[in-house]
This record gives sequence, structure tokens and C-alpha cells, in this order.
Amino acid sequence: MGEPGRPRLAERTTLRLGGPPTRWVRAATETDLVETVAAADRAGEPVLLLGGGSNLVVADAGFDGTVVEVATRGITPDIEPGSDADPTCGGVLVTVAAGEDWDAFVATTVERGWVGVEALSGIPGCVGATPVQNVGAYGQEVAQTIARVRTWDRRDGAVRTLANADCGFAYRHSRFKAEPGRHVVLSVTFQLAIGTLGAPVRFGELTRTLGVEAGGRAPLGEVRDAVLALRAGKGMVLDAGDHDTWSAGSFFTNPVLEPDLLPEGAPAWEQPDGRVKTSAAWLIEHAGFTRGYGADIGTGRARLSTKHTLALTNRGGATTADLLALARHVRDGVERRFGVRLVNEPVLVGCDLED
Repeated sequence: MGEPGRPRLAERTTLRLGGPPTRWVRAATETDLVETVAAADRAGEPVLLLGGGSNLVVADAGFDGTVVEVATRGITPDIEPGSDADPTCGGVLVTVAAGEDWDAFVATTVERGWVGVEALSGIPGCVGATPVQNVGAYGQEVAQTIARVRTWDRRDGAVRTLANADCGFAYRHSRFKAEPGRHVVLSVTFQLAIGTLGAPVRFGELTRTLGVEAGGRAPLGEVRDAVLALRAGKGMVLDAGDHDTWSAGSFFTNPVLEPDLLPEGAPAWEQPDGRVKTSAAWLIEHAGFTRGYGADIGTGRARLSTKHTLALTNRGGATTADLLALARHVRDGVERRFGVRLVNEPVLVGCDLED
């Protein structure tokens, strides 16, 4: 599979895993992106959209189709710095091309005094992927600030603009995830406040780090620095020299359960629908899987991070099969111990977690 010399997806995914595609196209403009996907669809050719490669687990055999690298660029606010326009009522609307690096965009918001995504610092990947997973961390998620998402609707063959209310956002979920393959995100427009202080902080670990009360606020730059430090301590900031960052971030989502199914002693966060969200990391650790676990699973080259049990990592030389064997082992062990079946967060391409 794949033409001679065609790059392996391992070269472009944060897990460093995945074989070659049949074809690779770099789309630097929105027109290129739409036309490439539309042409592949007309030819009946499978398409894999690739941004930062941070949320993908690709089969060792690679991808039998066209990889479309989303390389579009552009950050366009409706109010430019120094403008005489009064932003105090509605803040600023910022439209960002899908191919922009997410963390670079967050750094820009902090620099310009745009408030609302600072706690999402350090998350790898591109802007276009964030609404799909409804990316979130430290008490923020993109659904809180997304005004609209502009997409190419592959089913209808048309450009669509979806307002926030039409995106079906939920915990690590969206309409785009519920309809896999239908929507190609072209750009995302964020509604951000303007100021020097970040949004109110309610996530316990972050409030303690910043030294503020729950609901308190801190300068934007301090919030970003604190989040980057916390993520780095968990191996969640990319570093080519640190195998703990050779991962897809959190591999399992935090389960949302009926209250009577919550394991004794597990943390719980009440949800609007009456259910409770608990910690996948707590379940993994209390099922007996410690940091660095996995030396005796398969080749031992895929293991839990030595910094955070929620990340499955490539210690160098691992295969996708190695990683999936570890994921199954951990998932099944948690289910045996607590009756809770963990669900993977990364997108699996050409592979699955079923035996």
C-alpha cells in the first residue's frame, strides 16, 4: 500500500505510529481543500483529513486512500488592534482557518487580550479539529466560545455555516463527531471577551496553582503559563526528546455514569442531566495500572506514561498493534474491576479496539 517514497503517517502523528497512505495532498487554501475532497468523493476514494495528527491512531498498514493535509492559514478578528470600535459589549469575533496551529492561536489570544481559551493552552493539533471533539481542559471547552463553524458538507456538496446551537456540542462530542466524514471544517469563528484577566477559574488543580478561589480570575498570561506547566508535568506538551509525549493525549474519555454506578471512592462531578462524570485516570490507577505500566504487554514498547496514567505512549519502536493491545488490556481490566467500560478519545483509522 502506498506509492514508493510516500511518507508514513508515523511521521505526522504525535504517537509516531501509522503506515503510508495511497496518496498525499497538501491543501494550502480553502479552495484546494474543498476541491481535493470533492474530487476524491466523486472518485469513490476514501479521505483522511490530517491536521496536527494529535488525535489519530493509524493502522500499521496505513491508509488506503487520500490523506489531505489541512494547511490553510489565517486569523481574522472583526476588530483590529488599535481600532476605534468599542468592543466592550460583544468582545471580538475571531475567524480562524482550520489549518492554524491551535496552541499558536491560543498564544495570540493571550497576547492580544482576547479572553476565553487561555486554559486550553498546550493542546496539540489544529483549530479545525477542536470543534469535532469539543476540545476541553481545566474547566474550559471550545463550545463555550465558538460562535459558528464553517464547513464543506460532503453529503450535500455545499458550504455550510453552523451556529453554535446547531453543532450539537456535548462532553468531547459534537454533531461533527456524530456524523463522521460528512463535514470538512474550513474555519471556526470564536466569540471572545476582551480584557487582561482570564475567564473565571473553577477547576481545582488550576485554582490551586494560580492561588485563586473557585470562580476567581488571574491575568491571562499567568493562566497560560500555569496550564502549560501543569500539562508539561503530565507529559502533555509535545517534546520530541520525551517519550511520555509520544502519545495522543488522554486516550480514554472520562465516563459519565448514573449515580448508582459510580464506584465507591471515585471522584464525581454532577452533570446537568443528573448523571455524574468521573475520572478515567482514577479508574485506571485503582484497577492496578500504574504509571509506566505495560512492560509485560506485547513487546513492551507501548506503555502508560510515566507521568500520567491516562496517556498511552510509544516508547520508541512501538507499532499500532502494540498500542492497541495495551489499550484493550487497560480497558478490559477497568471493566472487570469496576463494571465501567472506557471509551477511546482518539480517532482510530483502519484499526479498532475489538479483539
